[in-house]
Amino acid sequence: MNNNLKKGKLKRWNDDKGFGFIGSEGGRRDIFIHISALKRMSRRPVVGDVITYQVHTDNDRKQRAVNAKIEGVKEISLGSRKKYVKQKKEINWIAKTLSVLLLVGIGFVTYVKYVKNNDPQRRATTSISSYAIEEQNAESYSCAGKVYCSEMTSCDEAKFYQRNCPGTKMDGDGDGIPCESQWCSW
Repeated sequence: MNNNLKKGKLKRWNDDKGFGFIGSEGGRRDIFIHISALKRMSRRPVVGDVITYQVHTDNDRKQRAVNAKIEGVKEISLGSRKKYVKQKKEINWIAKTLSVLLLVGIGFVTYVKYVKNNDPQRRATTSISSYAIEEQNAESYSCAGKVYCSEMTSCDEAKFYQRNCPGTKMDGDGDGIPCESQWCSW
């Protein structure tokens, strides 16, 4: 390894892969640099940074930068870096935990609403009370040849016709609720 410090500008950098190339002062050849050569820096490099480094020649005669520093960027001790990485992992763990809890909460609320809306006893009570109201209103309706929702004036009237009058065409989806898009949309 050459102990002489060299200096050059970072010409290219692939942050996803963690490597780039430094243009050497002499301009002869770009020098490969890996993120591991900058392990004591407080931030990752960006194109245009001035880098001081030592040159190491591999067994296959390829040169690369080692023991590199970004000029003007604060160095951190390895202990501080480990502490930072540990804090980052803890924050990620907390964020993941909160995400899971949020999803569980949403699932629980959805389940409770589903059970509440599909409770047979509640449906029976609602049906009985709405049926009693409809029976009171039924006295004011009579089968007068109305067949379609557009001929009705209320949900109660549509229900009366569906239940009592033959040939009505008010339950297009067959779920037992007439005129859902006009009158009975609850």
